[in-house]
Amino acid sequence: MMTSEGRHIPIIRKALRMVQPQFRLDFASGVHGVPHWSRVWIHGRALAAALDVNPQVLAWFAFLHDSQRHNDGHDPQHGRRAADFAVRLRREGVIAERAGHEFEHLCEAMRLHTDGHTVGEVAILVCWDADWLDLARVGIRPHPHRLCTEPAREPGLIAAAVRLATGTRRDATR
Repeated sequence: MMTSEGRHIPIIRKALRMVQPQFRLDFASGVHGVPHWSRVWIHGRALAAALDVNPQVLAWFAFLHDSQRHNDGHDPQHGRRAADFAVRLRREGVIAERAGHEFEHLCEAMRLHTDGHTVGEVAILVCWDADWLDLARVGIRPHPHRLCTEPAREPGLIAAAVRLATGTRRDATR
C-alpha cells in the first residue's frame, strides 16, 4: 500500500521530467530550482493537511510556479508563463488528475504568486504561503502579516521554515 506521501511522488516526477529540459536557470542548486521547489512542497504539504486542501494542487504548484523564470532577479511575468505552461501540460494530458476548479486554483496561484495578495480561495492562499515561507533562502524572514493563513503565521512554523531554508539547526537559532 502506498503512503499518502508516496502518492504524490508520480506527480513530482512528472513535473520535474517536464520542467528540467526547458528550465533556463540552475536546476539542481539555484535559488529558484529544485531545492526551493522541494521546500515549497514540504511547507505546502503541511499547510494543505492543516487546512484540508488537496495536496496534489500543492505538488504541482511547488514544482511549476518558478519553472518559467528567465532569470533569478526581477521577472514579473514568470507566474503568468508558469500558468500558461500548466495549461499546455493539461492539454497534452500531463496534468490529468486535477478537477476543473482545482486546476483553475493552481493556475491562479501561479499567475499571482508574486503579487502580494493575502485574500482568496484557501487552496491559492496555501500555495502562496508555501512559497513565501521559503523567503529565508534569499535572506528575507517571512513576516506573519504578509502570510495568508493562520497556520503559516505560527511563529514556530516560520522559525522551522527559516531553519530549513538556511540549513541551521534548532539550537543554532536561539
